[in-house]
Amino acid sequence: MGTPNTALKAARKSRLMSQDDLARALRKAGVEGASKRLVQRWEAGSVTTPRPVYARALEGVLGVPIESLGFAPTVLGAGAINHNRGQDQDMAGHDGLTDESVHEDKHANYSGVWLSRYDYVSSGRGATFTEEHYVVLLQHGDRLTVQSIPESSGSPLAMDLTIDGAVCTGTWTEQTAEEGYYRGARYHGAIQLLIEPTGRRLAGKWVGFGKDFDVNTGPWELVFQDASTTKATIDRYRRHPS
Repeated sequence: MGTPNTALKAARKSRLMSQDDLARALRKAGVEGASKRLVQRWEAGSVTTPRPVYARALEGVLGVPIESLGFAPTVLGAGAINHNRGQDQDMAGHDGLTDESVHEDKHANYSGVWLSRYDYVSSGRGATFTEEHYVVLLQHGDRLTVQSIPESSGSPLAMDLTIDGAVCTGTWTEQTAEEGYYRGARYHGAIQLLIEPTGRRLAGKWVGFGKDFDVNTGPWELVFQDASTTKATIDRYRRHPS
């Protein structure tokens, strides 16, 4: 038994979820192996590094970075896996770590707090607008997950990206503010960004449907702010960028 994971337990209870509720939400998010027993093992501290698929699901369900839930932010390197194979199992009788999940990360680590900024044309208002969010970007191998920080904008934003060299390609989703011009409408689309050599700016284009179901496009960039994704750091960005 390891040190109890009080951060995960607190995050679960703050959302009024039982262990069964959390397991059910993870299964709904696409993780078929999630069970109450697995949640118990996480909270007991017997598993300190969940598989990437579980890490992504936990971040999505609970809305905070994996390290804010009491876990390590990345999968153990191959050298550490053999040493810890007996204690880092996600499910009884299965170590949960495949050859694919333990490979050495060939990319720079882009995890951190970033400023998201994109432009769009409002045909109904006849003008171009800029929307900004502070977001938490988390890297899992060649996958990047992006989630807006609450209170940095009234419209929650999420991205799911894949890195291929200096190119990030993926999808975006935004739920507009209920009291805003678009009355809580949910928009989604595709995005492709180029990673600048400094690794501190990703810039490219988005594509998506508009209010009148026409296909629109425009510039989008992510600008690095802070490498830390601790709760204290994220709390500093719970404000509108302006």
